[in-house]
Amino acid sequence: MASSFSRWLVDPKKNPLAAMHMKTLSSRLRNYGLRYDDLYDPMYDLDVKEALNRLPREIVDARNQRLLRAMDLSMKHQYLPEDLQAMQTPCWY
Repeated sequence: MASSFSRWLVDPKKNPLAAMHMKTLSSRLRNYGLRYDDLYDPMYDLDVKEALNRLPREIVDARNQRLLRAMDLSMKHQYLPEDLQAMQTPCWY
């Protein structure tokens, strides 16, 4: 019972609050040019660290560039320009 409830709770297709949360988070990430997966910290979770080690170098480099750009924009209190935001594709799995 609890398992089906927890799946319903986080499924944006079934729960309108989860959909609203996903939309808000997506717009905030797009402001900085980030993907949802970029929020995972490899120093906190060893599984994430191992997954990053198994990815091709180009994907890891792109992730690091997105993180550096987001930190730079955040420190400058700016957002990514609208034309570049449109080109970004936040991943949701």
